Amino acid sequence: MAAKSRPSFSQNSRLFYLLCFAVLLSCEILIGLFVHDRFVRPYLGDLLVTVLLCCLLRCIWPNRPRALWLYVFCFSGAVEFLQLWGLADRLHIQNKLLRVLLGTTFDWKDIACYFCGCLLFGLAEFLLRRHKLG
Repeated sequence: MAAKSRPSFSQNSRLFYLLCFAVLLSCEILIGLFVHDRFVRPYLGDLLVTVLLCCLLRCIWPNRPRALWLYVFCFSGAVEFLQLWGLADRLHIQNKLLRVLLGTTFDWKDIACYFCGCLLFGLAEFLLRRHKLG
């Protein structure tokens, strides 16, 4: 009788990150639809979106790259600097959802929030891997 094969670390971690992605996506949608304040939406929302991206990418690459959080921060920063350049306006993008995803205003505070979110993800991953939980 063949022994049952256990899911590999990659399979377990993909499911873990997929669950985290789904929860964070739900939070982001709720924030976008119902929260219109001066803290949660602009700061916590920006922090969570980088963690959301990290989780999504970790579903694809469960074990590599180790510094995924750094790549996501660089990507987020690049998108923010494209806002400084006025990408959405220069491309004459009228679609409201696409304008929200790209953003239309540059703010250094957004970059700080992205950095905090990426750092939080990197720290959480370090602790999970250290304790072999994720």
